[in-house]
Amino acid sequence: MSSATLSEANLAPDEQLPPRRNTLLICDDEEGPRDAVRAIFNGEFDVLSARNGAEAIELAQNNRVDVAVCDIRMSGMSGIEVLERLKFVDPTIEVVMMTAFETTDTLRQALRLHASDYINKPFDVSTVRAAVTAAMHRRRMESEMSDSAEKIQELFSELQHQKIQEQITHARNEIYASILHDINGPLTVISGFAQLMGQRLAGVEAPSVADVEFVKDKLKTVLRQTTNCMEISRRYLSFLRRSEGDDVAHVGVNQILADLNQLVRVHPSLGNHQFTVHPLEGDAAVRMNGTDLIQILRNLTINAFQASSQSQTVEISGRVLTTAVDLTQLKDGPEDRVLNVESFDNTPPVLMLSVRDNGPGIPAEILPKVFQPYFTTKSAKHGTGLGLSIIMRLIKQANGALHLHTVAGQGTTFTIYLPAVAGVIQPRP
Repeated sequence: MSSATLSEANLAPDEQLPPRRNTLLICDDEEGPRDAVRAIFNGEFDVLSARNGAEAIELAQNNRVDVAVCDIRMSGMSGIEVLERLKFVDPTIEVVMMTAFETTDTLRQALRLHASDYINKPFDVSTVRAAVTAAMHRRRMESEMSDSAEKIQELFSELQHQKIQEQITHARNEIYASILHDINGPLTVISGFAQLMGQRLAGVEAPSVADVEFVKDKLKTVLRQTTNCMEISRRYLSFLRRSEGDDVAHVGVNQILADLNQLVRVHPSLGNHQFTVHPLEGDAAVRMNGTDLIQILRNLTINAFQASSQSQTVEISGRVLTTAVDLTQLKDGPEDRVLNVESFDNTPPVLMLSVRDNGPGIPAEILPKVFQPYFTTKSAKHGTGLGLSIIMRLIKQANGALHLHTVAGQGTTFTIYLPAVAGVIQPRP
């Protein structure tokens, strides 16, 4: 807090400093008009006086000016030039032009530069007072409108943020529900085998060799299925416990691809489409929440399924790049969009994952809009228009980048670049 603010804060309520008075700038190379305008408004405004355009610009740069009264014809810099420069210094300054030689051309220029009003010389008190009062009213109204617009934009941004967070949470919950469903499989096997062993040994006082072998064989299966359950639950509980901003553990990509494959296989959008996941030749790890990576790939896959009712093929593949990505090759164009390159951590190793389909492609007129929140070509039943916005948010959080390439009638490829974790890349066994 500044010393001035501290001094003001220490004053009693009835000793508070008065609010700042509005500031009026007068610019005229003749002393008479300057003195006349000063005399009219001296009790209502803090009045600044300039003899030429250069002085007026300097005063505007060093003071908060609300309204300026400026003569059109002056030696040196003209009033129109002063008007333009004042608007450059502060577009909210309202400027009233004065002229003794009114021409259509100068008035047109003044209006083009958003002059508030103009008055003729010689002027009377009521005319100049009305012009300045109207200019001040206009400034207040525009200030209030600007404040309101900013508040509305802030509110919209907050609502958008909340909606995206809700969608992320909803998708995350779906993923965890699917994982729990997958755990039910091995649990069912365990339960069934436990019952079989119980039935085999029921009423047996001295188990035979065959009984023991039967139990040992079933126990191996139970142990294997129990280990599967523990690995699945441990992995996803570790994801769940980490929130945005935490030091996220290394996520093994091939395990994520395997989990994604299981999730997509039971998704209703799969329909008659073909879906293939190619594991990495050499496994890699990335520093991000595992469900975030699944959600990115899942959203892109489901989007591809829903892009056409005709049967199409969707493939996911990837590789680890040991050199930095050549960003000069990633540029926006009629068939390409590149996002978050400016924040991309391009330090090798870099994981490159591609989701490719052979569908209808994205029309050129739609391509610039696809990452806008709430934009969708789907029906309300199939989407909210937030899927690609969520993908971009998650990629940005991971300091990654995205390249979208599409060809009408041939298909679309989304390529994701994510910083990999050095030292944990292992070849597949």
